Amino acid sequence: MKQVPDITTEVRRLDPALPLWLGVGGASAAVGIAGSVALAATREHGWGRLLETYLVSFALFLALTLGALFFVMLQHITRAGWSVVVRRIAEAIACNTWLMAVLAIPVVLGMHHLYHWSHLEEAAHDPVLSGKMGFLSPTFFTIRLVIYFVIWGALAWFFHRTSTRQDASFDPKATLRMERAAGPGLVAFALSANFAAFDLLMSLDPHWFSTIFGVYYFAVSLVTFFAVMPAILVMLQWKGVLARAVTVEHFHDLGKMLFAFNVFWAYIAFSQYMLIWYGNIPEETQWFLKRQTGDWAWVSLALLVGHFVVPFLLLVSRAIKRRPRLLAITGGYMVLMCWLDLYWLVTPEFSRGEARFGLIDVFCFLGVAGVYMLALVPRLARHSLLAEGDPRLAESLAFHTA
Repeated sequence: MKQVPDITTEVRRLDPALPLWLGVGGASAAVGIAGSVALAATREHGWGRLLETYLVSFALFLALTLGALFFVMLQHITRAGWSVVVRRIAEAIACNTWLMAVLAIPVVLGMHHLYHWSHLEEAAHDPVLSGKMGFLSPTFFTIRLVIYFVIWGALAWFFHRTSTRQDASFDPKATLRMERAAGPGLVAFALSANFAAFDLLMSLDPHWFSTIFGVYYFAVSLVTFFAVMPAILVMLQWKGVLARAVTVEHFHDLGKMLFAFNVFWAYIAFSQYMLIWYGNIPEETQWFLKRQTGDWAWVSLALLVGHFVVPFLLLVSRAIKRRPRLLAITGGYMVLMCWLDLYWLVTPEFSRGEARFGLIDVFCFLGVAGVYMLALVPRLARHSLLAEGDPRLAESLAFHTA
């Protein structure tokens, strides 16, 4: 086994990076919000366009949050040792569930523009929607969203609170409690995340459905999370935080996870497409037809090459996964691909044939990213960035990947 590094003098708190991170988050939020509102107010149908791109960015950062929550529970249920030194950051990201609940308010208020099924008078005369009105109703939609966020928020709060309290108590029973809670938590997570994907994204076209759409969004969540983590760790180590605790071995494993879940995303995407193409049922194929005509054909091709082929060729190599900065850059690229993927899911429902990417999309992304960062950074700063009381900390410090 690898020798445990000496971390007695390790910088374990965010303090050295705190001013910079808060400054970047504040600037991003200010520029993004101001730019988005200015463009929406000065353009025809600008507010509707802002709602559409807001849903894309909201779905991306919700995916990041859910990916972190799943990662935390997965580590506990498998009793993983390698991830202890990076788990606290994931716990803090998962706690941004409460922020995402607040950021869901514009989606609910803009429901009439985003979701055709919310037009009750029109839906009543639609033979497909009339049979779904009991489920696809504005009131029930809002109630379901509240339930989802309560489930995610309670799980994130429990694991973060228990873990941070263990830093002081060093009580191994806390680890046992988290391991026991992870099983039921994963079941609740799977059901709620699946239905949330149906509600927020698939119901944009209420005539189309896919039984694995929730799994598709789950794959996006894990790819987003594993793409973001290396960048966070590299920025921390640039400021001298966790410089010895997090080693190349941990980056290597995060890179392997990013590679594996990106291949999983490609598998789910191909499975969904192949089954619908083979069945050739008009009610199903029309969803893909919108994304294979006009400008969207090029976006589909860009996703195939940029979201699968390029990352596969990069991450299949051991070299990049063991070079933290290169892995962080690759992760940043993957986040952009995940954003493009969600853009491809959402925007064709409002823009047939024309991929109308513009500055408003950039500003909206910056605004949501900045607000997300402003909520995350203070939470990271309140506690040690290492799960110091975890009984497997020594195992994680001495971790050596295969």
